[in-house]
Amino acid sequence: QVQLVESGGGLVQAGGSLTLSCAASGRTFSNYAMGWFRQAPGKEREIVAAIRWSGSNTYFADSVKGRFTLSGDNAKNTVTLQMNSLKPEDTAVYYCAASSSAVYPTAYRTRGSYDYWGQGTQVTVSS
Repeated sequence: QVQLVESGGGLVQAGGSLTLSCAASGRTFSNYAMGWFRQAPGKEREIVAAIRWSGSNTYFADSVKGRFTLSGDNAKNTVTLQMNSLKPEDTAVYYCAASSSAVYPTAYRTRGSYDYWGQGTQVTVSS
């Protein structure tokens, strides 16, 4: 079984920063990509950022481009999301995910490509 453990959520004022970290552990799996998703109350879970290990390609949702950065270590199965200039609309539960099936170049941008999920960490941005 694969477990993903997130850390780093919390409460921050608008304009502030938070760092979310995620580590995958457990049985060995083909890790093609890792990413962060978020889900606000009453909304669907959406992708925030993701990295495809082959080629180190990264993807960011338009809403976070220029404010969030993503880094990771494929060998350690870890990924870190640095969130700057946070806005109240960034408030959500953030989930880490890993994909063992995102073989095609753009598949890592799709929620359906992710097989393993963390339990989520709350990020609240006050105005």
